Amino acid sequence: MEPFEIEALLLSVKVALVATAAGIPPAVAIAYWLAHTNSRVRLLVDTAIQLPLIVPPVVVGFALLLLFSITSPVGAWLQSVGLNPAFTWVAAAIASGIMAFPLMVRSIRQAFEAEHPSYADAARTLGVDGFSRFVRVSVPLALPGMISAAVLGFARAIGEFGATITFAANIPGLTQTLPLALYTAAQSPGGEEAGLRLAFLSLIPAVGSLLIAEWLQRKNTRTK
Repeated sequence: MEPFEIEALLLSVKVALVATAAGIPPAVAIAYWLAHTNSRVRLLVDTAIQLPLIVPPVVVGFALLLLFSITSPVGAWLQSVGLNPAFTWVAAAIASGIMAFPLMVRSIRQAFEAEHPSYADAARTLGVDGFSRFVRVSVPLALPGMISAAVLGFARAIGEFGATITFAANIPGLTQTLPLALYTAAQSPGGEEAGLRLAFLSLIPAVGSLLIAEWLQRKNTRTK
C-alpha cells in the first residue's frame, strides 16, 4: 500500500467515527420524539430529516458550503473565531454525518416504535414517568437498534463522496477519504492498480458494517 492510501484509510475511519459518534445522540432524541409525538409538524420534521436520502449528495455539500461560507453570517462568525470547518477534515465529518443521519434516525425510530405499550403502562403504575421512563425503559429496549444504527451510520459515512468533495474538497492528507482517493486514482493515468486497492479497502468496512447490522437486527428479532 502507498502512503496516501494508508492516509486515506485512516482519515476515512476517523471521519466516520466522529460523524457517527456526533450523530447518535441527536438521532436518539429525534427518533424518540418521532415515535411518540402526534404533533402536526411531525411529517415536516421527518421529511426534512430524510431529505439527504433523496436529493443528490452534492446538493447537501453545496448547501453546507453556502452555510459555512465567509460571506454568510454563520461562516463569517466562525471564521472570526478560527472555527470555520470548510475544507478541513471536520467538514468531511459534518458532510458524512448529515448523509448518514437519516439512516440512523430511521433505525432507532423503528426500535422505539417496536416497544410494546404495556412496558410504558407498567412503568407509569410504578411511578416511573417522563425522562426516567425514557432512560430506564425505552433506551434499554431500543439499545440493539441504536447499535445497529451506529453501525449503519458508520458504513454510510465511510463511503460518502458527493457531499464531502463539495464541502471539504479533495485535499490529500487533509480531506481525502477513501472514496475521494479512489476518484483521484481513477482520474490519473496508470492509476488502475491503486484504484483496485482503494476499492477493496472501501468494501471491507462497508460490507463488514452491513453484516454486523444484519446480525444485530436478527438477534434482536429472535429475542423479542
